[in-house]
Amino acid sequence: MQYLYVLKMASSVLLASVALAANAATIAYTDFSDTAGLTINGDSSAVVVGGRSVLRVTPAQFFKSGSVFGTTAASFGPNYNFSTRFTFNLNGQRGGGADGLVFVIQANSNTVGGSGGGIGYKGIGNSLGVEFDTFNNGAIDQNSNNHIGIDLNGSLASLAQNNALPFILDSRRDLTSWIDYDGSTQTIEVRLNDSAVRPLTSVLSYRFDLGAVLGSQNAFVGFTSGTGGGAANHDLIAWEFSSASDPVVAAVPEPSTWAMMILGFGLAGASLRVRLRKSHAPAS
Repeated sequence: MQYLYVLKMASSVLLASVALAANAATIAYTDFSDTAGLTINGDSSAVVVGGRSVLRVTPAQFFKSGSVFGTTAASFGPNYNFSTRFTFNLNGQRGGGADGLVFVIQANSNTVGGSGGGIGYKGIGNSLGVEFDTFNNGAIDQNSNNHIGIDLNGSLASLAQNNALPFILDSRRDLTSWIDYDGSTQTIEVRLNDSAVRPLTSVLSYRFDLGAVLGSQNAFVGFTSGTGGGAANHDLIAWEFSSASDPVVAAVPEPSTWAMMILGFGLAGASLRVRLRKSHAPAS
């Protein structure tokens, strides 16, 4: 069986269809200077902001919608395990900002998306949506304008929701989320941080049968967004996904960070050698 493998290194994309030993579809983009392997719909587009290439799922304009999905459906194992990490930045708010970003796995197509409070996700059957919602739509949002929710089958009435997040979602700064589904326990966990450090604890978890929801071992993976009478830029900065239960623990350090680490190891080693020499020196 063939699986989609997308690897992005040094701002270039290597795209191939290969049989992975671990039977896992893998997607990895460190930026979006090249969007090969993605289907970009509606008002979504790749743009350059502050010198970096991002995927703007919706712009800060009223009543816009967009989505981006892998062009090829990802293949899931019998337990439907998956792990993903992505960095996003919600900025340029107008009219109070709205409506949010949704990470989506769905078995239908790679072309959906709708505006407003549906955040581009409303009405997508056979789907999982993890919403990062920035607008209070009343009772359906538990009267919260800053929450993460677990949605199924295109409904925005979240089955699990956290309204007490440690960060403001549309704070105009980079936030990173980790989402992992363990098919052996049928549990999804969502983590959130303002750095590349994976938190030990999740901000939201929920138990459900992903396989029963999707109804297929082949599904499209991506993001949706929508704006209404309020708007914001919904920018995806980087994204990686694996259809295996293999949580991403830490980011690969940049070259400058590697240099600092090597220097630190060298200084630590030198200090240790000095202490060892002193400890073995003859007493006076």
